[in-house]
Amino acid sequence: MQEKKPINVEIGQNVKRLRENVGMTQESLAELLGLGVKHISAIECGAAGVSIPTLMKLCSLLSVSADRILFGEPSSEQQDQRAAAMDLMLERFSHLPNKQFWDTADILNKILENVMTRS
Repeated sequence: MQEKKPINVEIGQNVKRLRENVGMTQESLAELLGLGVKHISAIECGAAGVSIPTLMKLCSLLSVSADRILFGEPSSEQQDQRAAAMDLMLERFSHLPNKQFWDTADILNKILENVMTRS
């Protein structure tokens, strides 16, 4: 029997957690992905890897980025740091004069559109 690759085990655990978070069974996920239940089980236990097309479908079905499937949830420390950075940005943003506010909002939206299409 071939040894499971640690990366497949980690990704499989992430897939399982995300699937359960949305209340989906292995059977329903398998059907939506066009895969067998045994294949989903093999992915979740780390016995099989995830192909790029399957990863893309998983992202869509689970409404998550590939980062969440590949790398898991950010730690609570990372989440706290992100929240603090967002609070600071919001504070600065809220004090801008009206024209600068809308100019900055337009610029940020364009940056985010660009970043999101590359993810």
